[in-house]
Amino acid sequence: MAEFQQRGEDLECNISECKTLLEEAQGRLKELEEKRTDGEQDEEREAELKKVQAEVRKLKKDVKSFEKMIEEHRREGKKQAWNVDTISKEGFSKSVLNIKPVPKEETEQEKLEKHMTFVEKYAKEIRHFGMMRRWDDSQKYLSDNPHLVCEETANYLVVICIDFEIDEKHALMEQVAHQAIVMQFILDLARTLKVDPRGCFRQFFSKIKTADKPYQDAFDHELQLLKERIRSCAQMRMESTMKELEEEERKKRLGPGGLDPVEVYASLPKEIQKSFDEKNIQMLQEAISKLDPEEGKYHLRRCIDSGLWVPQSGEDDDDEKEEYEEDEDEED
Repeated sequence: MAEFQQRGEDLECNISECKTLLEEAQGRLKELEEKRTDGEQDEEREAELKKVQAEVRKLKKDVKSFEKMIEEHRREGKKQAWNVDTISKEGFSKSVLNIKPVPKEETEQEKLEKHMTFVEKYAKEIRHFGMMRRWDDSQKYLSDNPHLVCEETANYLVVICIDFEIDEKHALMEQVAHQAIVMQFILDLARTLKVDPRGCFRQFFSKIKTADKPYQDAFDHELQLLKERIRSCAQMRMESTMKELEEEERKKRLGPGGLDPVEVYASLPKEIQKSFDEKNIQMLQEAISKLDPEEGKYHLRRCIDSGLWVPQSGEDDDDEKEEYEEDEDEED
């Protein structure tokens, strides 16, 4: 019931704002028509006149739409007066619900394809909107490009923000993030009013330009949260990219036996590491001879498989093992 009442108040507020905008537009239209009658005509004034005429027609349509929604809301309110919570007689305990069929939800794949198609077509326009700073400029641009008032635009603006943050263009990220929240607030308003967002974005701009402190604080809070999420996503993406690059580099380093020479080197005893550092074969042989035969064989095998140790030409792995074992027997 509280939500129902709040929706009614929102509708009344929005139709009031819409009527105010209509009166302002009609005033501008009257002024332009008077100048036209006085003989003051040029291409610029004619273009402005046509634009204002189109705006007046659109606002009249919006007013009628809000009036219809308010009437439906009132009829729904009358029906709600007779429900199971207000009737105590057992004979009326049965409720019959008139529920509209729920539209089929899009799959994740369908949403992705829709998003990609939209972005490919309107990426330039969305980026242009993301760089706007003034409320009036944003409203005018959306009036000229109403197809941009949608979920796909909001999502792509966030993607642009993440790219800017990765490139360390922090000021640009914050600018586009502001416009992303503008679009999100318009979409939220449309969901509240249950109308097409293209029909209510003017109400948002009218409200934000004269916003009281709680509404402005809510906008600023959502903007701050978005910027924090963007920084977090950018950091995660950079870490993921670094891991991928490190893995690619590791694969390039792999020796003939599929082992990473860096990892193998780090696991060797200090004396063997030193022999590789100084490229001293005699020191390497002496270091291996000091080890337990099995341990020495293990390290030698790993050095060969990683490419740290390359057997002499014509020798195979078995010859290398036999040579090592013979040296051990002679010492014994």
